[in-house]
Amino acid sequence: MNNDILLAFEEYLSVTKALDTQTISSYLGDLNQLETFTQKSLTKLDTTDVLQFLSSFDNKRTLNRKLSSINTFFHFCHIKNFSYEKIKIPMAKVPKNLPKYLSPEEILQGLELIDRSSVAGLRDYALILFLYASGCRISEALSVQRSDILEGWLKIRFAKGEKERVVPLAPVATEALEQYLEAQDMSSSYIWLNYKGDPLSRISAYKIVKKYLGVSPHVLRHSFASSLIIGGADLRVVQELLGHASLETTQIYTHIQKQNLEETMTRYHPLG
Repeated sequence: MNNDILLAFEEYLSVTKALDTQTISSYLGDLNQLETFTQKSLTKLDTTDVLQFLSSFDNKRTLNRKLSSINTFFHFCHIKNFSYEKIKIPMAKVPKNLPKYLSPEEILQGLELIDRSSVAGLRDYALILFLYASGCRISEALSVQRSDILEGWLKIRFAKGEKERVVPLAPVATEALEQYLEAQDMSSSYIWLNYKGDPLSRISAYKIVKKYLGVSPHVLRHSFASSLIIGGADLRVVQELLGHASLETTQIYTHIQKQNLEETMTRYHPLG
């Protein structure tokens, strides 16, 4: 691939599309895989070449991820006049998996299992409450520093796509966090630390949540959104709190909204 085009595309993804470095790396990796498969320069490819490459993937989700990278690249090439043919291939239809989530009762039951007589126990308790109260991605939560929390508000500076947002924290989560920080005598700007005083790793955070709730940290993000929807929150408010760039992403929770409406009708309407 022409290095100048590659560098320009990388800049386009970073500046114009505001994608994070990990996503950009995935895009470039997909393009390298396509070029290797076809043995052609990317700007010389046509739709047939791309379809032959995509036919090698059975999993529709994997196929769509590759296709997203390819379509974005060829759109970029077309608007910059690097290629003559405008290649855009429709995404494969993939059945939507409903997000797994826990009820507030299930989360509270798991929290009761934590022994809070130690700093580690206070940390685990506060971390689970923090994830459920904020709806943070685990990468965002582990990047939070002490200065990012002020008067019950959390500033998420390292969000996906590197977009900043601010969310309120429930008092019970703030209280648990304060108790943990008071007991912790390690000097670090980061909040979530291991026993050595180093920032907690993703795998350690995963093990903590899995130990007490039996799920991954991301399920707590789904649980946060689901609790809001069931409580009657507007979908656009949930979108803002989750940091979704598009409302379409947040719409995976509409099935919960419909289910809640149906249960309300059944319970309270005289013809229910």
